[in-house]
This record gives sequence, C-alpha cells and structure tokens, in this order.
Amino acid sequence: MEYVSRVPRWPLGGLVDDLYYLEGVPPYARLMLPPMPAALLIVNLGAPFQIRGGADRELAEYADGCVISMPTRAFEFGYPVPTRSVGVHLKPWGLAPFLPMPAAELCDRPVTIEQVWGRAAVAELRDRLATADGPDEMLTLLEDELMRRLCETAGLGLVRSTSSLLDATSGAAAIGDLSSAAGVSSTQLTKRFKEVIGVTPKRLARTYRFTATVFAIDPAGPIDWGDLAGGAGYFDQAHFGHEFRAFTGFTPTRYVEVRRRFLREHPGHVLDGWPLPAD
Repeated sequence: MEYVSRVPRWPLGGLVDDLYYLEGVPPYARLMLPPMPAALLIVNLGAPFQIRGGADRELAEYADGCVISMPTRAFEFGYPVPTRSVGVHLKPWGLAPFLPMPAAELCDRPVTIEQVWGRAAVAELRDRLATADGPDEMLTLLEDELMRRLCETAGLGLVRSTSSLLDATSGAAAIGDLSSAAGVSSTQLTKRFKEVIGVTPKRLARTYRFTATVFAIDPAGPIDWGDLAGGAGYFDQAHFGHEFRAFTGFTPTRYVEVRRRFLREHPGHVLDGWPLPAD
C-alpha cells in the first residue's frame, strides 16, 4: 500500500496529528481498530467501505467517507480492494472545531461526512481531490478545506490543556487535581469534555493509559504481564485483563497472538502498529 503522511501548518497543528493519503490493497479485508485517544475523518475516493461500530451487529456502508469522534470501543473496518482515501488523524479534542454538533452526539456512532458538512460541499471536495495531481496536492486541498472550516469552539482551550496533561502522564493525573488546577469544578470539566471530545475526563484518562500500555508491548519478545500491568498503574493483573477485554474484546495473550500474526504475514507493512486483522 502507498501511505503518505504530513503534519499540517498552524493552527491545525494544535488539533491534528497528521493528514494522510492511503491507496492500495489492504493487508486484510477486515481490520479491527482498538480505541485510542484520537478522532478520525476520512474522505473516501474509491469504492464504499464498511464500518461496524460499538455494539452494531451489521457493517454499515460509507461511500463518501466518515467522521468518528474518539471511540470508547473497538471498530471494525471492511475495506474494498483496492482502497483509496485521504484522511485526518485528529487529537481527541481536534474534531470539535469542524463539527456543527457537540462531539457527544457522535460517541461510538460513525457518521458520513455528508451528514457533517453537507452533500454539495462534500461532492465538490471529492471531485477536487479525485482530479488532484498526486498525494501532495490532495493533502494540500484537504488542509485548505480544514482551514476554511475551522471555527471557534467554547471550552476548547480548557479541554486541550487538561487533555495534554493526561497525555503527558499516560492518564495517571488525578481528575480532581486537574479540575482544581484549571479553576473549574469537576462537573464543569466533565461537561466541557463531553461537548468537545464526546467522553468524560476519566474515560480519556483510561484510554491514554491503555494506549501507552499497548505500545509498551513488544510482541516479538517474551512478556511479563504482571510487570507490565504494575508499571502501567493497574491495581492488579486481573484489572489489567479486564481493561484489555473492555477495549479490544481480546484477552492480552490473544491480542499478542493477533499482533504476531500481522507481523508474520505482513512484515514492515505501513499499517502495522494499531489495526489488527479481524478476519
């Protein structure tokens, strides 16, 4: 697969991790994405893809693309062969300035870009992207579109600064201490988080901790689960295992088996690191 990525200019840099272009044959027809502290926007340029989100039993089809606020559970993606799209990996708070509704309304509920930006605007954007001269120009067009749509968002500064502290501590900072430092009540902080990110500060902290723990796993080597759980601040190994199943649907050992399958079947693949084979 071809994967081109770049960091956008300011002020998007404070909201977006990267813009990307993706084209080619996916490593698996279905991929599972565990929750992570990020939001996602995809503009689809190929055949429709499918998503099963949260407790949905059926895969829903997305032709123009999709918008996903920070998830609390795993999502399953079904990719066409080949697939072609451009997208944005956003920080947890980064989606809010581009939404016409509170992020809480999208929690674990992917929507089409048309539902967020309107049919005519999305059709025009897709046409411009489809006729662009290569990935670099496509990413420039997407960046310009985001800059044009950037809006003031109430509470964004508060949520961004507090979330950044959770990120820096891998979710270990006490929520009460964060609200005190910010000069607001815990109720006010929670309200702003749900409006801007779609989840509570406690849920974001759990996601940061889980993500940091997963990235600390070396699937190619031996793993001491007790040391890993203790180092990540989990009360005990049972609590750690419960969190793993809640986030991924897998036990820790099953997760490593699936990661090892990806490494074995697609060594060095551009998507290696977070998606897992779901078929």
